Amino acid sequence: MKKRKNRNVHETIIRNSYRVMSNFLFIAGIVTTLFVFSGCHQAETNQHWVGTWTTAPQLVEPHNMPPEPGLSENTLRQKIRVSIGGEKLRMRFSNEFSTSPVTMKSVTIAVSDGESTIDPSTLKTLTFNNQEEVTMPAGEGVISDEVKFNLQPRMDLAITIHYGETSPDVTGHPGSRTTSYILTGDHTNDQEFEGAVKTDHWYTINNIEVKAPKEAASIAILGNSITDGRGSGTNKQNRWPDILSERLVQNPQTEDVAVLNQGIGGNCVLKQCLGPSAIDRFERDVLNQSGVKWLIILEGINDIGQTPDSAAAAKVAENLINAYDQMIEKAHEHGILVYGATILPFDKSFYHKDYRQSARTTVNDWIRKSGRFDAVIDFDKTMRNPEDPLTIKSDLHDGDFLHPNEKGYVTMGESIDLKLFQ
Repeated sequence: MKKRKNRNVHETIIRNSYRVMSNFLFIAGIVTTLFVFSGCHQAETNQHWVGTWTTAPQLVEPHNMPPEPGLSENTLRQKIRVSIGGEKLRMRFSNEFSTSPVTMKSVTIAVSDGESTIDPSTLKTLTFNNQEEVTMPAGEGVISDEVKFNLQPRMDLAITIHYGETSPDVTGHPGSRTTSYILTGDHTNDQEFEGAVKTDHWYTINNIEVKAPKEAASIAILGNSITDGRGSGTNKQNRWPDILSERLVQNPQTEDVAVLNQGIGGNCVLKQCLGPSAIDRFERDVLNQSGVKWLIILEGINDIGQTPDSAAAAKVAENLINAYDQMIEKAHEHGILVYGATILPFDKSFYHKDYRQSARTTVNDWIRKSGRFDAVIDFDKTMRNPEDPLTIKSDLHDGDFLHPNEKGYVTMGESIDLKLFQ
């Protein structure tokens, strides 16, 4: 009896020990799960969407339309260079200025291996609400689902779109300074586009955003052809915003700062010239962009350059100042710092008139002295000929005394103090 009793006591102790251990393991599992979930959640909440690349959409003019065979039922491969990197991205496409729907049957992204070639090991298919095919109604855009992608800073990407039916009027960005490739039929997964029709324009693509650390942010640059890069090298990615971006990602204090080039060639601040005016597109191209912390405004030369007389030029100068002031106010309401860039010299160009020079001086004096901007980027001072201050230095323009050349864009990009973005 005594042995049986001792055995029962021993068995009870063992059972209780198992029960305690089981409960401990169960609780430990819950704690571990919660810890892992909390860690993942914390990592996720410590990140936000930041634009790493963009181009400003506009209605494509007839002479810049897609060449034959066109977009409908065909495949277009376009190349872009991002600014900052990330492990997840999403992409926006635009049909804003088209009067008919545009269907994209399939969209892939991959690392570009140069010209029309991609690295097939990096190929990813984008989805839209978990579907490969999507139709953009007239006047609207669409954002892809997020996708994992090992995006490195200043990486070249190829975006390949197999279209269904498209609109006869096209939304795009003519001033891409980058070659795109068109093939008949579906070639979204092809490594090369041998025999493709080439065109130096972008169509449909709008922006790319990455999941980035909380400290990451972007610079929106509002501008015209000088920001869009007229005079820069085709496929060289050497516009002045590109030069700035290269410097930012190579500097440890600014490596998480992206650059969003919102330049449109021929654009005006006060009225519709080419593309919507800067005032009309300000919300779309600045306030609605993800992660914007800074804004650079370099625009107004086309407004001044189209004035017919001194009275009109003086009025345009006054209206430009008022427009800048409004944009500063709106940006500040969104916590965005605004840097004013002075208008470059244009003597000896087709814009030159004495009364237009007077208007430029009025505007530049206000940019420098009003105190309304959070900082001033004095491109006029950087680019002017010291012996003839109304003209661009002879080796910094592309022959028209208005647009910088490749060296001029490098000079502009390198003149900017990176401490403005720390």
